[in-house]
Amino acid sequence: MNLIPHTNIDFLKYRKIFFAISACFMIAAVASIVTRGFNFAIDFKGGTMVRVSFTEPVTIAQLRSAIEKYNPEIQSYVGRNMFAIKIKGSQDNVNDVKNEIESSLKAAGLHYVIEGTDYVGPAVGQDLSKKAVWALVLSLLVIIIYVAFRFQNIVWGTSGVIALAHDAVFMLGVFSVLQLEFDLVIVAAILTVVGYSINDNIVIFDRMRENIHLNPKMPFYEIVNLSINETLSRTLITSSTVLVAVIILYFFGGEVLKNFSLSMIIGVLVGTYSTIAIATPLVYHWVHGNDNTSGAGAPRDAQSIKNAAQNQTAMTKKEIKKNKYRNN
Repeated sequence: MNLIPHTNIDFLKYRKIFFAISACFMIAAVASIVTRGFNFAIDFKGGTMVRVSFTEPVTIAQLRSAIEKYNPEIQSYVGRNMFAIKIKGSQDNVNDVKNEIESSLKAAGLHYVIEGTDYVGPAVGQDLSKKAVWALVLSLLVIIIYVAFRFQNIVWGTSGVIALAHDAVFMLGVFSVLQLEFDLVIVAAILTVVGYSINDNIVIFDRMRENIHLNPKMPFYEIVNLSINETLSRTLITSSTVLVAVIILYFFGGEVLKNFSLSMIIGVLVGTYSTIAIATPLVYHWVHGNDNTSGAGAPRDAQSIKNAAQNQTAMTKKEIKKNKYRNN
């Protein structure tokens, strides 16, 4: 069932506009990353961790309101009325941080016990940074190999990964421009978006391969446009469903999940855009450049593309009937 009517949009016609828009955003993102950097969390930068238990039930919201001025990271221990409070800083001011936290808890009227104080060094953060970069690079490399093997074409795999890199750089750029706190959870969000986006790309690539077999005489220009239009309903509905979930998470998931859900919202939006406007048009542009004919005559109008889609539907129905007949 298609909730969105079949479309006949000539996406390839606007590919240079899409490429130019993306190039501008990429330049801005890279410039911000180079000049402003990131607001790294304690995971990467180092800081003080104070473990505090309470004699009476305390919520994370209560604890955060008491020490909010220190911009802390707060984690709770399951089944225990104890929390880990993390605040960025150097090793020299560990005791100062501990004393300030105690003063704030006393001012808030909370009855507490300090269970321990530790310092998370920047060496641990550097190790985590290296592992995060390697995780992203290796995942992109494996995706290139997988897509190239599945579709027997390295161009398709490379185009898909360029679109994924586009998504990742865009997300990193947003966090750099807004100076939102960047921690391991955001790295997990980026890898999640990479997996989500490549799945969308493969759906369209698979439809392109199917259309090439079903319409061998159709110009590649039309094959690409037809494939994007046929999968557009699925792409938009899937993205909308995910967006609803992460938007709810953003507003009701609490302060801890706010940056994660925001990064997922950004990632889903830019991932949907890159699937339609970057990955697939890049495959065509890479092979045929500025040629809008694909070596087989000028692109046909929207009506002829619609007819091709209807013919494919009819052929698919015939195949289903044949299979039913064979099974009987």
